[in-house]
Amino acid sequence: MRVIFTGGGTGGHIYPIMAIIERLKERGISKNDEILFVGTKKGLESKIVPAAGVNFKTINIQGFNRKHPLKNFETIKLFLQATKSARKILKEFKPDVVLGTGGYVSGAMVYEAAKMHIPTMIHESNSVVGLANKFLGHYVDRICYTFDDAAKEFPEKKKLVKTGNPRSQQVLSLHEEKIDIKKKWGLSPEMPTVLVFGGSRGALAINRIMLKSLMNLKTKPYQIIWATGTYYFDSVQKKLENVDIGNNIKVLPYIKNMPGLLPEMTCVVSRSGATSIAEFTALGVPVILIPSPNVTHNHQMKNALDLEKAGAALVIPEDDLNPNNFVSSIDHILLDEKYAKEMSQASKALGVPNASDQVIKVMEEISR
Repeated sequence: MRVIFTGGGTGGHIYPIMAIIERLKERGISKNDEILFVGTKKGLESKIVPAAGVNFKTINIQGFNRKHPLKNFETIKLFLQATKSARKILKEFKPDVVLGTGGYVSGAMVYEAAKMHIPTMIHESNSVVGLANKFLGHYVDRICYTFDDAAKEFPEKKKLVKTGNPRSQQVLSLHEEKIDIKKKWGLSPEMPTVLVFGGSRGALAINRIMLKSLMNLKTKPYQIIWATGTYYFDSVQKKLENVDIGNNIKVLPYIKNMPGLLPEMTCVVSRSGATSIAEFTALGVPVILIPSPNVTHNHQMKNALDLEKAGAALVIPEDDLNPNNFVSSIDHILLDEKYAKEMSQASKALGVPNASDQVIKVMEEISR
């Protein structure tokens, strides 16, 4: 099966595609030369996709400027040019299916493919539907989604298929070696442990609350692994130069092998991006979510509230975050084994262990 994937700008648009590509190859449905990812030069995809050995092409496009509406004349002009570039790529590659996950680049590619009567579909990984996917819902053959709240935003009910986030299946199938926390950091495998992190670069609000809570946390009968993010690590280290943080707290810049560590954690404190949530629910890890307020349509808050509603998470809005509710939330999970187990079960119930296969099934159906 020849497939064009398109999406970009954020990890939430890229990682589901990478998971599907991996599964297509595993199952022998598509070879490497039958797969093409179309993104932009500036987006995160321009680094991630070629590094994974996936064929990659770019088209020039930009998003709408809400602050300076006059600049949107340029955006419309670029979109029209992008559809011409998209048509050229589609004619050359001759895909059986085109799948978009969001971002303006997918708007141009999927729209043009639908106009050319090529089978098309989109995947929405967040609980709030992005502008590109909302627009494409009218034209595509199928709409795959993860959160029930997202389904409510599409009027095209007959096109909807709940598949979950393909990253869930990928995480479960990763045979990453489990991290031995005793060997690596001198921590006890028998003691409850919480991982605190805000993504690869880190999150300022999460690092600030950790700094304010350290004196309290170091007295607790549990362990903390705090990944500050590469961007903040040096400044955090400077602030901790003359501070005794005890033996139960380990401060690191970043954890490369996250799937190898998550199953060992009693609980995780994190942002609530779609990819992170897919990983937590796949593995059934209880979470304390501090959604980033700096995202489109506040979608991280909606993602987080969906998990909280299901009993799989505790949510603390960034504006309400203080040392009291932060530490008491960690206490609530790590010091109550029964509650942590219930949260874990609720989380696992949300995960879709065969999400990639579900999406591939839809791809095969429409390509016929």
